[in-house]
Amino acid sequence: GGVGKTTLAQLVYNDEKVEGYFDFKVWVCVSEDFDVVRVTKSLLESVVRNTPSATSKVWESDNLDILRVELKKNSREKRFLFVLDDLWNDNYNDWDELVSPLIDGKPGSSVIITTRQEKVAEMAKTFPIYKLYPLSHEDCWSILSKHALENDEYHDSKNIALEEIGRKIARKCGGLPLAL
Repeated sequence: GGVGKTTLAQLVYNDEKVEGYFDFKVWVCVSEDFDVVRVTKSLLESVVRNTPSATSKVWESDNLDILRVELKKNSREKRFLFVLDDLWNDNYNDWDELVSPLIDGKPGSSVIITTRQEKVAEMAKTFPIYKLYPLSHEDCWSILSKHALENDEYHDSKNIALEEIGRKIARKCGGLPLAL
């Protein structure tokens, strides 16, 4: 946690080029409590909101089959980007139930998953898998000094003591941008 998975996904999701490429984008925070009905409802609600011709409120149903049919109908022949943030569930059957309505999306449709567990990414067959690693101590110090001192000028005499303290703080952050 804190290495930057969600932040990286947000940068992609909000990029100008991405905005123009997809017919619609949907972001769903999944977390540890993976509920296929809840996630499917969230996807469907956002898809319908982005489809002017759709007026159905079918996402109020708890019937997974109805939700999946409606999601498939509303995402068919559209290029979409779905971000499933913080996915923990590595049960293939749950994953298959969630994504099977999406197979008729226009070529170029994408699903981005953020997860702390490599086996979740492997189960979801998301390729390529991009692993994020903690930053080096020097990179941590660089980020911290830029934010704390508002520039890179920490080498003058008045900042030597600050630099020493700052480098200790940067090391204690364990390479995690969120901690910095």
